Amino acid sequence: MQTILKGKGAEVRIDPAGPIVMIGEKINPTGNKKLAAALGAANFDYVRQLAMRQVEAGAQVLDVNAGVTGLDEAALLPEVVKAVISQVDVPLCLDSGNPKALAEALAVTPGKPLVNSVNGEESRLRAVLPIVKDRGAAVIGLTMDDRGIPTDPETRLSIAGRILERAAKMGIAPEDVVIDPLVLSVGADQNAAAVTLKTIELVRREFGVNINLGASNVSFGLPDRHTINQAFLALAFGAGANCVITDPTKLAGTVLACDLLFGRDRYGKRYIAHTRKQQRTAGPGGWGRMDSANIS
Repeated sequence: MQTILKGKGAEVRIDPAGPIVMIGEKINPTGNKKLAAALGAANFDYVRQLAMRQVEAGAQVLDVNAGVTGLDEAALLPEVVKAVISQVDVPLCLDSGNPKALAEALAVTPGKPLVNSVNGEESRLRAVLPIVKDRGAAVIGLTMDDRGIPTDPETRLSIAGRILERAAKMGIAPEDVVIDPLVLSVGADQNAAAVTLKTIELVRREFGVNINLGASNVSFGLPDRHTINQAFLALAFGAGANCVITDPTKLAGTVLACDLLFGRDRYGKRYIAHTRKQQRTAGPGGWGRMDSANIS
């Protein structure tokens, strides 16, 4: 089952048998004072910089969020989209809890974007799915509902089924619904990652749809978050996840290494190209991870 996304000049296929798709997470002002200030000043140079650097680091899709307290998101999000598409051609993932902002941004987004997100809450289903259908977009479905995020895989599976059923009634094909099984911090609940991994397996077996993760939550509050994130992604991909919202400047190597080990990178060409690029970025002295310090 393929979820096809299209940007201004690029097409991306999210496919269980294909490479893992990376959605760059950095165009999000939550916790990013520099970006929030730039958006507040209607200065989009930093947005364009973030877009380009993530694509150069390996992101095939870019998540775009303009939620800043005190600003008109419905007016701002389309302007952020325009800034991004002036710089890169990749598909966009429009990230907002505001249906009006989504509708306004979708109107200026080229190709076939992804909407982030809908969930099992009745109000959210009613507000978002018609917008997705009218625009011909794809959508991420979060396995939570009016009662919150379930602590067992079976209930999360049930919510995924409800989202898919409601989407189908709206005329949205299952391949245009990417399920996100959600992950909470293992620092707060040692079983959090295990529940997510089991949910991935159940959703893959039951529905066969593509599965996305916003993986960084798993390590929240713990030391050496990068190591935990790397390990969790490898386990999640092994369980059946095939799309991830992450920082490509930090985790592209992990994603490409997993593709290589799954036999999805013929002769290791993509992984080798990435590591050579890292070596050039690091300069004399050896290998190094792309430095994201100046784009955080």
